[in-house]
Amino acid sequence: MTLILTCEHGGNDIPENYKFVFHNASKQLRTHRGYDLGALDVFEYLKDLSGFSVYSKTSRLLIELNRSLHHNNLFSEFTKSLKPEYKKDIIKTHYLPYRNLVASEISKFISTGELVIHLSIHSFTPVLNATERQCDIGLLYDSKSGLEKEFSSALKSQIKIQNPDLKVRYNYPYLGKADGFTTYLRKQFPEHYIGIEIEINQKFSKSNTMNDNLKQTLRLAVQSCLP
Repeated sequence: MTLILTCEHGGNDIPENYKFVFHNASKQLRTHRGYDLGALDVFEYLKDLSGFSVYSKTSRLLIELNRSLHHNNLFSEFTKSLKPEYKKDIIKTHYLPYRNLVASEISKFISTGELVIHLSIHSFTPVLNATERQCDIGLLYDSKSGLEKEFSSALKSQIKIQNPDLKVRYNYPYLGKADGFTTYLRKQFPEHYIGIEIEINQKFSKSNTMNDNLKQTLRLAVQSCLP
């Protein structure tokens, strides 16, 4: 069993050659729409547990690494109207290298007979459209996958052992079967792959740093689920 860690929305950086698109977007880039606050901090706290890890600090407002090429929200309102040659360049330079690298590493581990556990670290805004999200940690998985269901159940149990007060929910605030990187990877690797998105409430994040107790809870829980 090998753990792979990724963080698709670790920062709000915009490449120099595309800053002209975002000259009026400084506010949006600093919010949850620009990146997942605190997610990279959690990723860094866990990454030594993994056999391979990678993150992106390029803002999701340039291109959404957690969406398929055909998805309507692959490009944000800032980049959707760019000329086709610009979009092709962004896909070639930022999107494909990241996604192909992760898929390649998964393939290498699986080819040696390893079961790959892929944890994709994200965070979510506490309030969306004036509605408060009723969750501290969300575990997103494919309910049709027995292995993913089993691992998510074990991880939730270990989180609750470490901190019974945390509210942990399955497939919340998003569905694990919705379009995403893990959804894509499940199709590429129908066997020997478990893809779980961990969604953490940003109320635990301050100055882009997650609460230490929450990070320790997650670390101990993940460790307990590994051999």
